[in-house]
Amino acid sequence: MDDLDDHEENAQKEIDECHALKKHQELRIECSSTESFLIRLDEGTAEIFGAELHRGVSINVAGQKLAVFTWQGCKIHVKGKKPESMYIVSETPMISYMNAHTILNNKRKAALDSGKRGPHCIFLGPTDCGKSTMSRMFCNWAVRSGWEPMVVDLDVGQGSISAPGCVAATPIESPVDIEEGYPLEMPLVYFLGHATPSDNPELYKFLVDRLAGLLQRRAEADPKAAASGLIINTLGWIEGLGYELQIHSILSLKADNIFVLEQDRLYSQVSAEFKDKKEVEVIKLIKSGGVVKREKEDRRQSREQRIHDYFYGTASNPLVPVTQTARADQLMVYRIGGGPRAPSSTLPIGAQSVADPLRLTNLPASAELSQSLLAVSHAPSADQILSTNIAGFILVKDVDAARGTVTYLSPSPGNLPGRYLVTGSIRSSLN
Repeated sequence: MDDLDDHEENAQKEIDECHALKKHQELRIECSSTESFLIRLDEGTAEIFGAELHRGVSINVAGQKLAVFTWQGCKIHVKGKKPESMYIVSETPMISYMNAHTILNNKRKAALDSGKRGPHCIFLGPTDCGKSTMSRMFCNWAVRSGWEPMVVDLDVGQGSISAPGCVAATPIESPVDIEEGYPLEMPLVYFLGHATPSDNPELYKFLVDRLAGLLQRRAEADPKAAASGLIINTLGWIEGLGYELQIHSILSLKADNIFVLEQDRLYSQVSAEFKDKKEVEVIKLIKSGGVVKREKEDRRQSREQRIHDYFYGTASNPLVPVTQTARADQLMVYRIGGGPRAPSSTLPIGAQSVADPLRLTNLPASAELSQSLLAVSHAPSADQILSTNIAGFILVKDVDAARGTVTYLSPSPGNLPGRYLVTGSIRSSLN
């Protein structure tokens, strides 16, 4: 009982303290989703994931695992609920990361001068090795150097740009906000509808290809965007089919700077895969010691939090969603995949018909849709749903079969921005 009491007492403890960091030191902080505290830079210079802290300005941190790094030394003030963990380290891989960034910057300059495209960087590695953090940090450093990279998120399990279940991209013109994350004003989003591409790998590849095509056209129309290049975050699935999907993404997005985190085996595999392509560089990066291993339940809670933030915003930028009710026959809900590909009679002898992963099926509004996250498509017609990006999401709260109505949560009042809705397997217990 004493240990339990000590844990509860520690969880409720308030802190108000200052930490002095020397050159190249890092203050690592871990806090649960129920904890929040303020960080303020009092002296010197410091950054979080490549985004500079402004002296005297407090940052509200809730439910994050982060690291405050200083190149020259600083004093950091921390106030609020005591985090689960907080400590200073002197040995970090930051210098090697900055060296990689410098090389990428030189490539961007050369690309702009020659009218060619800049580096397409992709981060590969298993789950919880720091890929999303690296993507964000390299993005912030690029922006601070005057570039406007396109960040691409292929990690459908978490969703750093949009809700979980999507592949997405967004141009970055200013450092990513430490509290808010990536800007949501101009994202290009396609809805897979699942937390893992294993539920429909063919659709995943189709959407990655679609996204790549649109990004290519953007680069062709804007020389600076082309020179700024891409920064691509990926899945943590690197075995079997997962590895095949990673290679598909590299080829589709024309990634030519492949950063491999943590795994020697993966580095060897990818190096062998591209040994004959001189334009492709495979670079091994050291995983930061601050990366924290998450359990399956932690990832589920993280997805739930992302859905919550989509509708309700964050502590520093709250949103007010609305609950609306519509007639069920007014909502056109579709599922992608699951239908037969072809009659068995049309197949070669011995072959079996399999589900068509890209087939669209119109679904009636039923109780099965309750608590489902539905994507609102920009498609002008049903046959264009597959190839059209989405406008946003609604969350179905209730389906009343007797009355023929559907009640749902929407980010804003009024009519939906599109007629067609797409469902998958993403659910939320959000009230």
